[in-house]
Amino acid sequence: MAGQHLPVTRLEGVSREQFMQHLYPQRKPLVLEGIDLGPCTSKWTVDYLSQVGGKKEVKIHVAAVAQMDFISKNFVYRTLPFDQLVQRAAEEKHKEFFVSEDEKYYLRSLGEDPRKDVADIRKQFPLLKEDIKFPEFFKEEQFFSSVFRISSPGLQLWTHYDVMDNLLIQVTGKKRVVLFSPRDAQYLYLKGTKSEVLNIDNPDLAKYPLFSKARRYECSLEAGDVLFIPALWFHNVISEEFGVGVNIFWKHLPSECYDKTDTYGNKDPTAASRAAQILDRALKTLAELPEEYRDFYARRMVLHIQDKAYSKNSE
Repeated sequence: MAGQHLPVTRLEGVSREQFMQHLYPQRKPLVLEGIDLGPCTSKWTVDYLSQVGGKKEVKIHVAAVAQMDFISKNFVYRTLPFDQLVQRAAEEKHKEFFVSEDEKYYLRSLGEDPRKDVADIRKQFPLLKEDIKFPEFFKEEQFFSSVFRISSPGLQLWTHYDVMDNLLIQVTGKKRVVLFSPRDAQYLYLKGTKSEVLNIDNPDLAKYPLFSKARRYECSLEAGDVLFIPALWFHNVISEEFGVGVNIFWKHLPSECYDKTDTYGNKDPTAASRAAQILDRALKTLAELPEEYRDFYARRMVLHIQDKAYSKNSE
């Protein structure tokens, strides 16, 4: 098991002013209760969504197992009419299926042209937009995307981070969310933005021994709860029952810091990408040295990075 288990703070009736002035600057996850989200939490039943969402074709993930792995891609992409997706995702067993009768479904909505357009539930599902109110906890010009998510019961999404702040609105159903601090990235066995450790509840510590050092922040979300996930915080999400959610992403940094080709909100800031490329070139140069020298100068470089770039603020 991961070492330290910490609950995510829950607060009720938080105002925009309280959030912006006192909570947001702390850069910690937070569950907000009692936020006015409109009638979506009571209206968005399987029947209602099937009727209002209609036959619009949506691209979905289909997995034969509950634990989805984006690194090995243990799922396939398929397309279904939206009403069929909702009905199938709410089932435990399927009469019609792609892979197996107990396959799991996951919708992460996309823009009209995913290469150019960001997801926005108000544009892709206009008949649903009057049902949901977005919490006004950021400036309108900071808005990036609103992502419609639908998950089968038991589905678990891989641990990953996003480069923008976001609010996860749990509209219906229940989720368990486990988060890890950006400061614990060295314990998570990363490949890009994703962790290799799939089974976070019973990890293979022979394969991933450092994972036991990662501090684990955990919360349960029910209909009407809103989870603030600060940028760079790793999160792993399990749908404990059929559920519908909406993620709202916004730009915490000035717009010019982000990759202009990013429609998903998960490409590293341009300065970070440039720094990574420079580091790759430096490592190739170090490789010209014999092992003894390469090891010594690599350690000096690590110490230099720690001294110049690591935050001096304790968490």
